[in-house]
Amino acid sequence: MMREGLDQWNYVAASYIVGIAATLAMIAWAWWSMKRAEAKREKARKK
Repeated sequence: MMREGLDQWNYVAASYIVGIAATLAMIAWAWWSMKRAEAKREKARKK
């Protein structure tokens, strides 16, 4: 009888992909929020 084992490298690769994607999404969100805050500050200064 032949038994197939699970290959853990698929899970390792998937966790790296999820981790990198989440990090990039957080960086993009922070950059976008910073740009919005800077624009809001400049708008308030001009009043």
